[in-house]
Amino acid sequence: MRIDKFLNSVNITKRRSVAQDMISNKVVLINDVLVKASKNVAVGDVITINYLESSKKYEILQIPTTKSTPKSLQDQYIKEIS
Repeated sequence: MRIDKFLNSVNITKRRSVAQDMISNKVVLINDVLVKASKNVAVGDVITINYLESSKKYEILQIPTTKSTPKSLQDQYIKEIS
């Protein structure tokens, strides 16, 4: 699954276009490497999002099979590291 779709489907971002903007502004990294929106994610990858005043890291536990997942099931797909 593409990184922009993944961020949207596990409710890290509200819209895919927001995820694409974050990626184009170089604030999203996978395993400490800057990525393009077309980069595929895999189980075990660590996503880092650098916000203005802080950064958050998420470990991918599972790849969703549907376009969107309920926010209550977010813990099945990602684990916040920091």
